[in-house]
Amino acid sequence: MDMDSILKRAQEFQHLMSKKQEELAVRTVTSTVGGGMVTVIVNGKFEIVSLQIDKVAINPNEAEMLQDLVVAAVNDAMRKAKEMTQSELARLTGGLGLNIPGLFGG
Repeated sequence: MDMDSILKRAQEFQHLMSKKQEELAVRTVTSTVGGGMVTVIVNGKFEIVSLQIDKVAINPNEAEMLQDLVVAAVNDAMRKAKEMTQSELARLTGGLGLNIPGLFGG
C-alpha cells in the first residue's frame, strides 16, 4: 500500500467517524429508577436530554433519597450511552478493538 492509499483510507475513516458522531448525537438511552420515580434520558454525546421526577419522590423530609435516585439514574444512563457508543464504534472498526482515548466518552 502506498502513502496516497493510506492517506485516502485515513480520510475515509475520519469521515465515517464524523458521520457516526452525528448519528449518535441524536440517539438516546433511558434509565428509570425507584419504580419510575426518576427517569433520565441521555444522548450519544453524553448530554442529559431529559430528567423527570415523579411528584411522589419530592418530599423535603427525604431529599437525600431523591438525590440518590437522581445520581443512580444519571450514572446508569451514562453507562448505557457509553455502551451504545462503544458498540457503534466496534461496528465501524469491524471489531478491531480500537480504543481511542476521548472518543465517544472513552
